[in-house]
Amino acid sequence: MKLQCIAVDDEPLALDLLCKYIEQTAFLELKGKFSSAIEALGFINQNQVQLIFMDIQMPDLSGMELARVLDGKKDSDKTRIIFATAYHQFAIEGYKVDAIDYLLKPYSYEEFLNAATKAFNYFEKQNRNSESVKVKVEEDPEYIFLKVEYQLVKVLLEDIAYVEAYKDYVKVHLLSKASPLLSLTSLKSMEELLPTKKFMRVHRSYIVGLDHIESVSKNLITVHGNQISVSDNYKDAFLEFMSRWMT
Repeated sequence: MKLQCIAVDDEPLALDLLCKYIEQTAFLELKGKFSSAIEALGFINQNQVQLIFMDIQMPDLSGMELARVLDGKKDSDKTRIIFATAYHQFAIEGYKVDAIDYLLKPYSYEEFLNAATKAFNYFEKQNRNSESVKVKVEEDPEYIFLKVEYQLVKVLLEDIAYVEAYKDYVKVHLLSKASPLLSLTSLKSMEELLPTKKFMRVHRSYIVGLDHIESVSKNLITVHGNQISVSDNYKDAFLEFMSRWMT
C-alpha cells in the first residue's frame, strides 16, 4: 500500500526537502507539490489525497486554515495532515485539527520517516477495519449460539425449520431433532439475529426458514410438516417473496 501524498510549503528549499523525503520513502507516492495552500486545496478537491505534508505559516491561506477547511468537508476522514514548521508554538493547535504528527524544522529524514510511519499505520488500521466490516456485512453466518438451559448451544442455520414464540422463550424447531430447543430469548431478538435472506417472520409468533417451506395454501404455509398461518401484518412481505420465488 502506498499513501497518496502532496507537499505544501511556500519556501522553495523546504518544499524541495519534503519532496525528496517523500520520494525516497517506499510507502509514499508524491502526487503534487504546491507553494500555496490555495493551490493545494484546488488539487485536493479534484484528486484523492490521503496525506498532506504542509507548512503552517503561508501567505493568503495558512496551513492551519486549510486544515480547518478540510476538517469541515464530508470526506475529511480520508485526508490526514503532518505539519512541518519552524514554529513550535503551533504544536498544540496542530493537534486540535487532528494532525497525525508535527515536524519541527530543521528535521532529519529519521524524524520525517517516524511521522510518515505513523500515517501509514493509521491508514493500514483503517483499511483493516473497513475490510472487517465489509466481510461482516456481505457474509451471512453459518450458525448461531443459543442459550439453552445453562449452556450455549451451536445451531446451524440450515438446520432451523422455524422458530416459535413460547411465553418468555422461543422454541427453535430443527430438522435434525424431534424436540425443539427452548431458549430464553424473544422472537424479536431472533428476528434480528437471523439473516433476512434465509428467514422471514410471517406471524407475531413465528419465523420460518424460507428454504424449508414445503407448500403454500391461501394464508397457510407448511414447514417441516407443520402448518403455520401468515397473519395480515406480514402478508404483503410474504407475498412479495413468493412472487420473486415463482418468477
